[in-house]
Amino acid sequence: MSSHEGQPLLRDGPELALADAVMIMLHGREGAAGDMKTIASQFRQTNLAFLFPQAEGGSWYPYSFLVPQQQNRAGVESAMTVLSSLVLEAELERIPPERVLLFGFDQGACLALEFAVRHPKRYGGVIALSGGLFGPPGTTWEGEALLAGTPVFIGCSDVDPQIPRSRVEESADALRRLGAEVTMHLYSGMGHTISGEEIEAGNALIARALAREGS
Repeated sequence: MSSHEGQPLLRDGPELALADAVMIMLHGREGAAGDMKTIASQFRQTNLAFLFPQAEGGSWYPYSFLVPQQQNRAGVESAMTVLSSLVLEAELERIPPERVLLFGFDQGACLALEFAVRHPKRYGGVIALSGGLFGPPGTTWEGEALLAGTPVFIGCSDVDPQIPRSRVEESADALRRLGAEVTMHLYSGMGHTISGEEIEAGNALIARALAREGS
């Protein structure tokens, strides 16, 4: 049974007590928290704290995100616990959900979207790259529109062998029904990677979250 709660947590940027906002960054399959720390260096906004949780064994869950959900349940539930604890830690340091951003690549993207659906409220933003919502074909995602205008960016290759474009589109539609403001982009012929354009979309979301705080 997966247990991610006891794994190391890397941090970067100011302490939470001094930060204007926080971004929680989730790595992909067979990845490491340090991978996301490298990506974070491309986000230039000041007074942004970063949290990089680590999955046990380098992967958050064992199977494809498209299998019946019970097959990945242990790992996903443990990851949800980690994310809930980090959002709570931010709140205890007077950083409300409106200034919490979730970033994920690959498995991390799936988890960021899943967390937003399970715990809907107005977040600073969600950036999900090369992933989608969990469940086999035919899954539907319902709930109240409590994401309340949360900006969401979903980016993926249009030919990613692991992530059908149909699931990317379904995920975007589901988040819209839950009240998010979703921007989705399918990149022609891109590999299973993070593009410079996606980083710029992330920078725009961060700037929006910080501008909202200053308004």
